[in-house]
Amino acid sequence: MSTAGDYEAPAPRIERATAVSDGSGNAVFNWPAGAFAAPPVVTVSVQAAAGFRSLTITANSATSTTVNVLGAPVVSLLGIQILAASVPAPGVTVHAHAVAP
Repeated sequence: MSTAGDYEAPAPRIERATAVSDGSGNAVFNWPAGAFAAPPVVTVSVQAAAGFRSLTITANSATSTTVNVLGAPVVSLLGIQILAASVPAPGVTVHAHAVAP
């Protein structure tokens, strides 16, 4: 905090959480009551695992955020590696950082 009389805005509220996706590939983060007055700005990532993973924030409010995780195994066909069809990925660890807007 400055003592020169300059105003310094307080740092925005930041929450961090980890969740594991369910059988439908959804990971739900419930934010503490009163943590955010409006939907926070959320960034998400997954822990490394075999195959390809993609994730999408499907719902975001001041109280919770839902992330859907899809997985696609890498398949070799005639010596060429391709991605198989994406399906819901259960059991994937998802990390989220939420910042007050």
